[in-house]
Amino acid sequence: MTLRGLRGATAIEMDQPEQIISGTQELLDEILRSNPELCLEDIASAIFTTTDDLHSVHPALAARQMGWDLVPLMCIQEMPVLGSLPRCIRVLIHWNTEREQKNVHHVYLHEAIKLRPDLIK
Repeated sequence: MTLRGLRGATAIEMDQPEQIISGTQELLDEILRSNPELCLEDIASAIFTTTDDLHSVHPALAARQMGWDLVPLMCIQEMPVLGSLPRCIRVLIHWNTEREQKNVHHVYLHEAIKLRPDLIK
């Protein structure tokens, strides 16, 4: 089994706990739907990042509310690069899988589609 990186990102309208939670859950739901073989037991860890304009709640709370109780999770802040997409939540999931890298389906939602238009199907 190989460890693969699975990326995703979304953008929300406002820095409110309910928007961060619902936006993160929407992102994780779409990642799970796009990669049906992905199961919690195969996730080694996940790192969530937010832009510096989001700070009302950790996005990892959304994963915990979805049952990701045993998955090691971490939240960090993105570098504040001028011109970056605002109010953005990103995730990097470390996935133990037999799937080839080219067959891992990364997910970008809403305004975050601008980050990787080459990966949008």
